[in-house]
Amino acid sequence: MGFRLPRIVNAKPSLKRTLSSSETTVVPKGHFAVYVGEEEKKRFVIPISFLKHPSFQNLLTEAEEEFGFNHPMGALTIPCSEEDFVNLTCSLQSS
Repeated sequence: MGFRLPRIVNAKPSLKRTLSSSETTVVPKGHFAVYVGEEEKKRFVIPISFLKHPSFQNLLTEAEEEFGFNHPMGALTIPCSEEDFVNLTCSLQSS
């Protein structure tokens, strides 16, 4: 029996990192889940509006090159460090 514990990353309120034993937290409308990290993957729920930003599109290209369309975590996997991802998404939110 698991429980859900949403947690907001200190940087900005709309970037959410989901901590859950089952990783089954519902993704709100207008958002999508991604897994980020080089070794240990962490799940983030981010706004769909990030898809239009060139910096995020570069991350998507890297993800395509590394994983193709096979994402073993069940959601999009972004191949970068958690710290770099948080810094990028914080800069996208302020623009």
